[in-house]
Amino acid sequence: MTFTRSELSAILDLYAHRVSDGAWRDYAIDHLPGSAVFSVYRNSLDKPLFSIAKTTSRGTEFVVYEGTKLLKRTSSIKDAVRMLGRKLEIVK
Repeated sequence: MTFTRSELSAILDLYAHRVSDGAWRDYAIDHLPGSAVFSVYRNSLDKPLFSIAKTTSRGTEFVVYEGTKLLKRTSSIKDAVRMLGRKLEIVK
């Protein structure tokens, strides 16, 4: 499972904006059986702040996580990116 060029472009556009805001500093893309995961980090040694997973468990869907907490399931990459495009902040 991989992200398509248009899906990855939408995710990387959001990533670039959040990097320019100073909120995100690093990312990783993991390709697993049945899913692809784009994770963002504040520092490269931290756990992921947020992740967008593309899965085929229920047809093709995108799942947005904050750490390990599920935030949203959607069939559209635009909805997943829009979810993380809002000014979400980690509260300690």
